[in-house]
Amino acid sequence: MSDKQRPYDQEMEVTEHLNELRKRLLWSFMVFVLFFIIGFIYVEDIFRFFENDSQFEFIVLGPGEILWIYMIIASTVAVALTLPFLSLQIWLFVKPGLTPKEQKVTVTYIPVIFLLFVGGLLFGYLVIKDLILNFLLSLNAGMFEEMFTAEKYFRFIMQVTLPFAFFFEIPVISMFLTSLGIISPMFLKKVRKYAYLVLVILGTMLSPPDFILQLVVAIPLIVLYEVAIMTSQFVYRRKLAAEQEMSMDSQ
Repeated sequence: MSDKQRPYDQEMEVTEHLNELRKRLLWSFMVFVLFFIIGFIYVEDIFRFFENDSQFEFIVLGPGEILWIYMIIASTVAVALTLPFLSLQIWLFVKPGLTPKEQKVTVTYIPVIFLLFVGGLLFGYLVIKDLILNFLLSLNAGMFEEMFTAEKYFRFIMQVTLPFAFFFEIPVISMFLTSLGIISPMFLKKVRKYAYLVLVILGTMLSPPDFILQLVVAIPLIVLYEVAIMTSQFVYRRKLAAEQEMSMDSQ
């Protein structure tokens, strides 16, 4: 093959990869739309669940808020249910570049990603939401009559729960990136103090201006980072062992 042909072949290969990625993302978007429609159909049932779980009666200040509630609930349902399919598409995209053993290991990440996402939602809703809400309501001390619009309440829930749903993905993301050789446990340890600083800042952004609450929110994030280091170490050691085994077999 001449030198003139190689750049053209490389360009064609990159184009094919981009086309494949575009198709997989398009399929994921179509699945998202499907689950969005399903979520939209069951919005009333989901809303009743949150309403029964709260101690407030919700009001709306305009018809636009009703539509906003429908959109945010349906979108959250669609994101949660599309995540396994999107993870599968990403895995299928990178699969050709993995060894058979790596393929078997990384495919197990797909259900784990979904379970961690749901676990983060539950942790944010059942633990962090109540801590922050009770603190904010304690500031009232009988000075005001408590009335909540549905839009404000659901916006508050989304701001508290969704970040934790994504933060809970940190350990499995670290495992996946380590298996691909993009990061290593040594790198995660090296940037640990900077990561802690970022996580503390995020904790202050997710919680009211109270030191105890900010600490309560920041601690789970720091724990998740430490878990990410441990999972990265686990994958890194297995990867080194597999490489040594292959090296010995080749000799």
